[in-house]
Amino acid sequence: MTEKKDGARLGPFRLAPWFSPRPWGRRDLRPWYSEQFREPVGEAWLTGPESLVETGRMAGRTLGQIAASEGEALLGADAGGAASKGAEFPLLVKLLFPDDKLSVQVHPDDAQAQAMGQPRGKTECWYVLEARPGAAIALGLKPGTTADGVRAAITAGTMEERMQWVPVTKGEMVFVDAGTVHAIGPGVVLLETQQTCDITFRMYDYGRGRELHVEQALKVMKLQTAAGKVASRKMDGFTRLIEQRYFVVDRYEVGPGGEVNVPGGNAGCLVGLSGSGSVESGGAEAVELPAGQAVVVPADAGPVLVKGDAGVSFVRCWAPV
Repeated sequence: MTEKKDGARLGPFRLAPWFSPRPWGRRDLRPWYSEQFREPVGEAWLTGPESLVETGRMAGRTLGQIAASEGEALLGADAGGAASKGAEFPLLVKLLFPDDKLSVQVHPDDAQAQAMGQPRGKTECWYVLEARPGAAIALGLKPGTTADGVRAAITAGTMEERMQWVPVTKGEMVFVDAGTVHAIGPGVVLLETQQTCDITFRMYDYGRGRELHVEQALKVMKLQTAAGKVASRKMDGFTRLIEQRYFVVDRYEVGPGGEVNVPGGNAGCLVGLSGSGSVESGGAEAVELPAGQAVVVPADAGPVLVKGDAGVSFVRCWAPV
């Protein structure tokens, strides 16, 4: 752990969600959020760079500002000199609320994004929190599909027929490798964990009239990827939902009055899924962990103790490097 000159470490802090309007979203996000929205909201960014800190000595600052000024404490001493290079929190964690189909889209990998002058690409995963009967996602292209076939399907308005539509149910984890052509259908709530990158090339949008990026999409898409459902693994005191190069997601269940120790040393966050709990670290003031919000646990904070209060279910999303 990194010692501050004044002896104060950068302890855990909670972020306020940032709500992103999308035409495919919802105005009513209950039970996750009680607010009623004038415009449909598609995404609640839980760890976005513009997310405001609600607790502790950094209250009122954005996560982006903390990453830039407290890079080593937030990300760890081994984060490539991030403190002096304009750091970014490595994971963008969101809740997605589709009430209509998302566009068919694709994201670049690291090498492709860097060739465009961006720091990184976008590999992501989706943890299914809610799913109505018949809910499905589109994950990759059908076998035998070619780039020319994709271009022709976009022109003909038959792109959906080229996609592999996969039914999903609550509790499943889906890996979406960069380069995977994908879409999300209505009737689900997803927890998305991804690299901090917002490069999206929209290749088909069901005739809704929004801008498309067909040529860029065709350049970065891959006909075959590692995308697919991921089997969870029981670990010592938690369930590992996914373990990939860029992120690891673990689920914890704490009963009423119970507590659990959560490892530290890596940049990450805890996201409340149900109930409520509190996060304690090194004698600092406890931080409440409600459903639908993220408590950032800096690498500097070390291990934390999560108390169940009336019982809490949460996930830890963290960057392995």
